[in-house]
Amino acid sequence: MLRRSTILKKESVDTLAIGSFDGIHVGHRQLLNHLGENGALFVVDKDQANLTPGIKRSEYAGYPCMFFHFLKIKHLSGEEFVALLKKEFINLKKIVVGYDFFFGQHRSCNAYDLKRLFDGEVIIVEEFSYQGVSVHSSLIREYLKEGRLEEANRFLGREYAITGDVISGQGLGKKELVPTLNLKVLEYLIPREGVYATRTRIGQKVYHSVSFVGVRKSTDHQFSVETHILDETIDAIEGAVEIFFVEFLRDNQKFSSLTELKQQIEKDIKEARKYLKTCKLYFNDFL
Repeated sequence: MLRRSTILKKESVDTLAIGSFDGIHVGHRQLLNHLGENGALFVVDKDQANLTPGIKRSEYAGYPCMFFHFLKIKHLSGEEFVALLKKEFINLKKIVVGYDFFFGQHRSCNAYDLKRLFDGEVIIVEEFSYQGVSVHSSLIREYLKEGRLEEANRFLGREYAITGDVISGQGLGKKELVPTLNLKVLEYLIPREGVYATRTRIGQKVYHSVSFVGVRKSTDHQFSVETHILDETIDAIEGAVEIFFVEFLRDNQKFSSLTELKQQIEKDIKEARKYLKTCKLYFNDFL
């Protein structure tokens, strides 16, 4: 998905897109379309990004991100904010913002004030909607919490993904059920509890998989994120693993026995194959 180097020195930046950019969704891409080879994202970080935490935003955007914490700039007036931009990016010639962009202390300035205060070019991108629905990160979060993956993925322009480090699990999977990789996931928004058809990336290879997120109601009642790789035997691994969510299969359930749970898992695997066979890696027409 990377189209350009995500490493760029500040003095080389001539175009900035400004925003929080959580999700790097199809609405954000309308701003990114105005960036050239020396463009970058000025990310106002509020420690709330959980669709694309941290540097993941640079990976999905295909542009370098320059992070500025909200608490360190919120007291600046409109004039002081623009002065900061010009000081930090000495060759800045163009700024791209959305129609709903506000800046300055107490959000006292809007996108059109930016045109007045900045002596270079300012592009204001109008509201972006799909089938009459305005695309926003907050709406994508709600879709994920409701398990509405089709809508969330369409607005993201990609399959929603989370990354976690492999940790030790209960040990039941390999012995009694199916082998799984158990992940410790931080920062990311976890979608609705349940079972999903997924893809799992280990290193540079992507596998078809079935994943569970939620409280293990049938065993130890602990929260877990687990993924079972289909048709492959995965040796013990360490480090980060990425899960891409393709389709919500069912809600989290409690089973009376491990035998009953295993029977359901076999049904989940069969159902997941249907979606994974027909769904290509998701990137929509907005990209």
